[in-house]
Amino acid sequence: MSAHPGGSGPHGRHLIAVLALPGFPPFELGIPSRVFGQAVDEAGDPLYEVVVCTVDGEPVPSDSGFSLQPAAGPEALAAADTVIVPPTHAMPELALGGPLPPAVAAAIAGIRPGTRLVSICSGSYVLAAAGLLDGRPATTHWNLAPEFRRAYPRVRVDEEVLFVDDGDVLTSAGVSAGVDLCLHLIRRDHGAAVTNRAARMCVVPPWRDGGQAQFIDRPVPEPTVATTTATRAWALERLGEPISLAELAEHARMSLRTFTRRFRDEVGMTPVQWLTAQRLEIARHLLESSDLPVDLVAHRSGFGTANSLRQHMRASIGVSPIAYRRTFQPAARA
Repeated sequence: MSAHPGGSGPHGRHLIAVLALPGFPPFELGIPSRVFGQAVDEAGDPLYEVVVCTVDGEPVPSDSGFSLQPAAGPEALAAADTVIVPPTHAMPELALGGPLPPAVAAAIAGIRPGTRLVSICSGSYVLAAAGLLDGRPATTHWNLAPEFRRAYPRVRVDEEVLFVDDGDVLTSAGVSAGVDLCLHLIRRDHGAAVTNRAARMCVVPPWRDGGQAQFIDRPVPEPTVATTTATRAWALERLGEPISLAELAEHARMSLRTFTRRFRDEVGMTPVQWLTAQRLEIARHLLESSDLPVDLVAHRSGFGTANSLRQHMRASIGVSPIAYRRTFQPAARA
């Protein structure tokens, strides 16, 4: 958990510098501006200042047939509170272990100590080539993991997850995982309410756990095949109540065996794992946004008892409900 992110931006906001490198994919480059741009306080004032920069302030070509005129040069990296590095498709030498081009290395060397560093997809290659991931856990796109591991053996690569939060250095997998990581940072900085508003404006889910699998082989059901979608929606309306696997299967009008198999094919986890994840999300939201006693939070989120909630939170995110609340609520910390 970072301190409340006041910042060095021109309006005292948390300043995010997004480094555009030659051969950048436009979608990934635009993720930070789009997501952090929707993070506002209760008065509607922006909480972040996002600036796109290059290593020399000059235009850079994308991988899509046009060039970008940046708003700033390397001075933005030196002033930033957070630096985000999207992918580049024009530095094949990084796939062999570097080195970085001198101008890129110089710009990254100018980043202030303590600045939060973030990569999206193969932007992790840039951080790794700069030595910033040595000895750290990190991720990248699952399809690049074997190559990445050979090129940067000092990095502890985990290609099974959406993103890795290692405190001041965070890495994410491909495309949509970059959105997940940006929302995770907003949540880490400002809590669930701000994150949910930003996610609604972007029309994306407000939370996918970083430990969720990157790639799940889910065959698209044939139009005539029954799905578990309606049953999942039904369950979401009743998470505070006990829900058995038999009740879920009955609602879906399937046998237990068929329902369990189809649910796993569609969602990538068992029904019980999915229910637990949804209930944990409710519990986390209540702990962040209310002063309800822990036993009432446990009841409303469907865990029944405070002890059950404690066990599930420790297993999932490694902290107790009270410690989690203290992290996200200034009043609770006091």
